[in-house]
Amino acid sequence: MPNRNMVALRTIWIKECTRFLRIWIQTLVPPAITMSLYFVIFGNLIGSRIGQMGGFSYMEFIVPGLIMMSVITSSYANVSSSFFSAKFQNSIEELMVAPIPHWILILGYVGGGIARAVIIGIIVTVVSLFFVDIRIHNLAALFSILILTASLFSAGGLINAVYAKTFDDISIVPTFVLTPLTYLGGVFYSLTLLPEFWQWVSKVNPVVYMVNGFRYGFLGTSDVAFGTSLIVLVIFNIILFTIAYQLISRGIGTRS
Repeated sequence: MPNRNMVALRTIWIKECTRFLRIWIQTLVPPAITMSLYFVIFGNLIGSRIGQMGGFSYMEFIVPGLIMMSVITSSYANVSSSFFSAKFQNSIEELMVAPIPHWILILGYVGGGIARAVIIGIIVTVVSLFFVDIRIHNLAALFSILILTASLFSAGGLINAVYAKTFDDISIVPTFVLTPLTYLGGVFYSLTLLPEFWQWVSKVNPVVYMVNGFRYGFLGTSDVAFGTSLIVLVIFNIILFTIAYQLISRGIGTRS
């Protein structure tokens, strides 16, 4: 039984990785181009007038946040589009009736989202080297925040795909939820610049903990304690994975 589960998990994961690698021009290249524009506009043009932020040049300050933006959007988009496509083509039914636990199905799709997020994170990091010298304060912190963030939004993408009835439904959450959360998540500014009340309001935003935890890994500085960021991410992962498991187990959105 364990061997069968591992074969199933590996098969789903390879299928998901093959899917986004086969269309790499659509899945891997756009984030690199988009982030290059961010580096040029916000880093070189605007950053030179802003000066330092948090004791670092503005370019150094925003690099971790921009990498995290690409990780969030790519992991979410990968799973939501892939799972909904399987629903749309009715191929998800084959996996639902297969003799494997539902958590294997979830981990397979989430693993694909994590793989794409890691690759894109590396690509954006390489692109940033053309604009700024990157320092790494804590590699373990970087890796843990990267994986936890990618898994969180992969699970979120799966939940979105479960409820989605049309391809248009896939774009609702990224447009009206993810974009505002990321732009208000401290990517382009330090929370210390905000009045005290708005600092507390910002800490309700989970993306704040992702961006600052990742920034700590690079620069060794953060607006929130790294331990707090780690705990928040673990809690949100548990919540979303539990929701995803319940939805898949009950056949919500996957059974007629």
